[in-house]
Amino acid sequence: MRQRGDERGWALLDALLEDETAPGLAELAGAVLGLPERGRYAVAVVPAPVRTVGNRPCDAHGMRFLWRSRPDREIAVVALGDADPAAVAALLSDGGPGPGGVSPVVDGLSALGTARRLADAALLACGPAGEAVVCLDGRVPAALVAGQPALAAYLATDVFGPLLARDPADRALLVSTLDAWLECGGSAGRTAVRLCCHRNTVLNRLRRLEVLTSRSLSRPRELVELMLALDAVRLVPGADPSPSGG
Repeated sequence: MRQRGDERGWALLDALLEDETAPGLAELAGAVLGLPERGRYAVAVVPAPVRTVGNRPCDAHGMRFLWRSRPDREIAVVALGDADPAAVAALLSDGGPGPGGVSPVVDGLSALGTARRLADAALLACGPAGEAVVCLDGRVPAALVAGQPALAAYLATDVFGPLLARDPADRALLVSTLDAWLECGGSAGRTAVRLCCHRNTVLNRLRRLEVLTSRSLSRPRELVELMLALDAVRLVPGADPSPSGG
């Protein structure tokens, strides 16, 4: 009887993760699994080859993990308690290298389908060679780009295509300088320290990039295009406009 009850509970949880909305489904799943119908939940998604049963966390730091297996990934429903998604990402990171994605907090079991989709989006934001378990918060633009590979490839070519005429090393230097400048909050001084060069060198590289891409870092819309194109190059296979694709 206990085994049948467990199987029923897992089936109900799977239905919630697939966004089924039958009346009373969340209430029944909570009763069978011993979970509150309303509460703070998150969903984490990790590729199946990365995580095995032996290194999946269970209950820790006031959080309860319920794991479900899919052919290509492992999904964790996390009853957060007072914790936040960053604590889930940190715990998963302790179990080994990523990638992995963690959803924002959702309210109640009925929102697990939404949380699962958001966790999938966070996983996309890791990129094909990602090694970190990340939360979706702060990575929404990257997730949007990664979720539209054809559009991302077009954007990368449209923005960075003119760099094709440059020497590959020079092209990589300009793009990496833009990346560092963005990471440093648009400060040329901090970028210079990070890249071990003079502030004027950073400014000269950025001006060259503006000329080659016909986009200005001082115009918000054009800056957004540059930022999204940079995410496309990093996250979407085939979006790098260089001849080698990397």
